[in-house]
Amino acid sequence: MGTTEREAPVGNDETRTLEGRVALVTGASRGIGREIAVRAGRDGAKVALLARTDMPDPRISGTLWEAADAVRAAGGQPFVVTCDLRDGAHVTAAVSKTAERFGGIDIVVNNAGALDLRPTAELSPTGFQRLIGVNVAGVFAVTQAALGYLRQSDNPHVLNISPPLQLDPSWLTPHVGHTVSKYAESLLTMGWAAELAADGIAVNSLWPATTIASTGMLTVMGEDVVNAQARTPEIMADAVHALVTRPATECTGGFYTDEQVLREEGVSDLSGYRLAAREEDLTPNFYLTPTAPRST
Repeated sequence: MGTTEREAPVGNDETRTLEGRVALVTGASRGIGREIAVRAGRDGAKVALLARTDMPDPRISGTLWEAADAVRAAGGQPFVVTCDLRDGAHVTAAVSKTAERFGGIDIVVNNAGALDLRPTAELSPTGFQRLIGVNVAGVFAVTQAALGYLRQSDNPHVLNISPPLQLDPSWLTPHVGHTVSKYAESLLTMGWAAELAADGIAVNSLWPATTIASTGMLTVMGEDVVNAQARTPEIMADAVHALVTRPATECTGGFYTDEQVLREEGVSDLSGYRLAAREEDLTPNFYLTPTAPRST
């Protein structure tokens, strides 16, 4: 990992705080979602953590309760809500409980995601339904359930962790099921940004520019393999913080990478997030053209 301390994003200053704000984060038991929740907690935010994992799983580390402890230790107020995003009733109840507990909702981060890269011949109908259920229907259900509360916020944000839209067959051919589900999530971003503009609700997508050493990636690929090409999840958490502290009416309909957001915030040195030995060892993430610049 780079030895240089990373510069603090502009969003860390006292005028760009989440103190007292209510953030709802899905997939918050581990990985990127956990770090997003902890970063909000560092400001003193009230954070609802939604996920299915409330009990330890021997196959993968992290639970909602462990994430809640980390949010609390950072200075935030956590609220654990066990929720299956594929169940509309669960989602509605989870969002209602959050608003009841904290008095409203200011921010929704749709971070939870299902990953299945099997080709069509190998992806079962059940597997495809899971991708659509989590990556599309779950995102729709959470956002829909939160709309009434977001309309009452003075700076409401919806942020989908989904990629920029590139209709390149190279991203569809190897894993069409997964790509369709993630692109559909990004289409929700595009549609909601226009639909909800009159309500002053910002809707954006954020995607990691490089491989991230999330819990899922580490479990699937192994720590040594992932770390040799990755950054830490904190880069996504800092980018989320920067986006959702911007004025909602001035920041909507965008498809950002974490690098892009932080560079817009004046952060020129990203080496503090790097696990790979060198910048050139970082691997572009899914759905980003390898030869294209990772930031603007």
